[in-house]
Amino acid sequence: MSLAQESSSDSGTQKVAPREETKVEKKDEKAVASESKAPRSLAATLAALKAAHRKQGAPSYDKRIEHLDALKRALVTNKEEIAKAISSDFGGRSRIETLVADIFVTVGGIDYAKERLHEWMEIEPREVAWTFLPGRAEVQNQPVGVVGIIAPWNYPVQLVFAPLVAVLAAGNRAMIKPSELVPETSALIAKIVESTFAADHVTCHLGGVETSEEFSKLPFDHLVFTGSTRVGKAVMRAAAENLVPVTLELGGKSPVIVGRDFSIATAAERIMSGKLFNAGQTCIAPDYALVPRKEVDAFVNECKAAVGRLYPTLVGNADYTSIVNDRQKQRLEGYLTDAKENGAKLVPLNPGKESFEKTRKLEPTIVLDAKESMSVLGEEIFGPILPVIPYDTLDEAIAYVNDHPRPLALYVFENDDDAVEKVLAETTSGGVTVNDTMLHVAQDDLPFGGVGPSGIGHYHGKEGFDTFTKKKPVFYQSRLNATDIVRPPYGKAVDYFLKLMIGK
Repeated sequence: MSLAQESSSDSGTQKVAPREETKVEKKDEKAVASESKAPRSLAATLAALKAAHRKQGAPSYDKRIEHLDALKRALVTNKEEIAKAISSDFGGRSRIETLVADIFVTVGGIDYAKERLHEWMEIEPREVAWTFLPGRAEVQNQPVGVVGIIAPWNYPVQLVFAPLVAVLAAGNRAMIKPSELVPETSALIAKIVESTFAADHVTCHLGGVETSEEFSKLPFDHLVFTGSTRVGKAVMRAAAENLVPVTLELGGKSPVIVGRDFSIATAAERIMSGKLFNAGQTCIAPDYALVPRKEVDAFVNECKAAVGRLYPTLVGNADYTSIVNDRQKQRLEGYLTDAKENGAKLVPLNPGKESFEKTRKLEPTIVLDAKESMSVLGEEIFGPILPVIPYDTLDEAIAYVNDHPRPLALYVFENDDDAVEKVLAETTSGGVTVNDTMLHVAQDDLPFGGVGPSGIGHYHGKEGFDTFTKKKPVFYQSRLNATDIVRPPYGKAVDYFLKLMIGK
């Protein structure tokens, strides 16, 4: 199965943050690409990083802080170049969306890790049963070694560097494979990595699907993949050949439940704000909305009004992001065609009634009367399309969610605390935001990760540090101890001891 990163998830003069305070000379982009495409160089690079890890051991607290500071400096120094590169790759991506989602979120994660790293690294004393006293036990936090990171195209900088923050905080080395679908951004990432980190510490490898496939087969000490569920299965299968533990951040169809005790206007504005951020090309974007049957018409009208306020125009509006490429736009248009031809009603949300021909932007659209057989309900949408599904009781809405694969995110809009607790208790999802969308992922102290088809494992914050750390248990035997009685040849003393501990 191909590892093409479809719905997960090298040119121009760019500035890069130096490893020291002064700039470094940039390498020719074609040379960088050619160095990183050959499968042999991937294996050789991994071997070099593993050798460096064995030779140098775990970095100190001060060294890890230095690495995190260097990464933060590189992102801040290059934030405008990053925004330009992503916009160029997308054919128009909101600068503010890039600064918020790719830079602000990642820098926030760095600051959070730095503030708490000393505590995370501490040896953890553990209890010892009285029968083993005066021995003592502890857990040591040891870096796993070399971590591979395969990133998607939709947030191409955040989804490279946010996991790298946890990897570096835990004292590891890393190899990065950015998405080939955003070539200018990936080339810039490669330059940033090369100028910020030593060659035996963090490396970046450009290339297409063949490079991704070879990358996923390497015997890393841990592998992180962010992308589609379909490709995630292939990555996990490849990693299993070397028993490489994986963190899979996938996607799926994240539902919204609009409750009866919440303002329809407020819900519509917050849902459309989350849905249209990055033109819906977000793994935790609201995928479909469950709305009380009597409120569907009002909800649709409020969505129209909300889009009019958020995006008075769309085609020429720099705040409204394009679809990343023609293939993705055709896929989304295919969903709409399939829905319309099979009886669904399409409601365009186009305040200026603009034409989207000859652009990669897509008209935001609500889909009513959708059927389960339609692609728009069967596939992760990953675009500015929102199916609205009516429900009569909260139990019915919960049952609909539970009848489908467990989602990466779930959103509930409700002022009734009992109703909120019911949804939380009776559904399972990767994460939840109550009375808004997507904001749980921006909380540094919350883990991020899916469940089942929407992902395996977590990172962000302490959970990220733990993911890339071996929790090594150590028991220290004391000079004076009583364990000799449980060594052969067994005598009456051990028999008496066991009767005392177990019972007659």
